[in-house]
Amino acid sequence: MAETFPRDYHNQGGGGVRCFALRLKPGEEIVSSLRRFVESMKLKAAFVMTCVGSVKKASLRMAHATATQTNEVIHLNDCHEIVSLVGTLNDGGHLHVALSDCEGKVVGGHVLGDMIVFTTAELVIGECESLRFTREFDEQTGFKELTITKDDDGS
Repeated sequence: MAETFPRDYHNQGGGGVRCFALRLKPGEEIVSSLRRFVESMKLKAAFVMTCVGSVKKASLRMAHATATQTNEVIHLNDCHEIVSLVGTLNDGGHLHVALSDCEGKVVGGHVLGDMIVFTTAELVIGECESLRFTREFDEQTGFKELTITKDDDGS
């Protein structure tokens, strides 16, 4: 049986991926810094390729959230290593993170913000050159979800 892709799969061909490397310093807030970077560079389909570093604070939403029940939110107020940070960055973005504590125990979830760099955050940001990422309300989930379109603007 042939594999099928969901309706939001786009392979426009001819588009490449541009990469941007940046380092955030102690005390900088990761989410707002990434939003400013995306806006200043005028990126239209940005995503986090990789991130390593540490935070001294973070706010995460745990799984099983719905639009009417946002579920458990945890606020971390001690040092954690960034094990993984992934997601899209345009139109408010959608990021998930995995963080490990001093004993190596890992916690992860949906990033709400307040992710303050402890020592460093070394990031590589990618952009799909032929696409545009936006977020539109999805009646099925009750959240603004990723909408992928071809970037006809060409800029």
